[in-house]
Amino acid sequence: MHARMNHPVMVLPEAMNVLQSLATVSKQGLSEKLLELVHLRASQINGCSVCVDMHPKLARKVGETDERLFAVSAWRDTPYFTDTERAALALTEALTRLSDRADPVPDAIWNDAAKHFDERELSALLLGISTINVWNRLNVAIKAPVGAWKV
Repeated sequence: MHARMNHPVMVLPEAMNVLQSLATVSKQGLSEKLLELVHLRASQINGCSVCVDMHPKLARKVGETDERLFAVSAWRDTPYFTDTERAALALTEALTRLSDRADPVPDAIWNDAAKHFDERELSALLLGISTINVWNRLNVAIKAPVGAWKV
């Protein structure tokens, strides 16, 4: 598979700087494992093959297990995730699937996330979810090929 064009962040390098800055900010107060689970789940929903390939590799580097990585798409039905991780994954799904319901982020999802994360952590989580969705949309639009990115 070949990309339709050069990646927009390579064509407009200042965009890479902005996205990297957002990624750095989104790590404040959150574990790398949690962020990788969030990134993987959003990427699965968005069909971003590059990110679905990349984020398990990054997650393994920070100590994540295959058992949990394989279960991310079925996180509700497995015993492998903490209540905090479940709250983050639910919020990830809501923010990634904005058009799937009249109230994209229902109070129940928001309140559960707010129970597990303070305002600073919740801010970082929201930025992390939003940033991976930007990367997913760019990669899907240009048909970025899997395997070009190495861990």
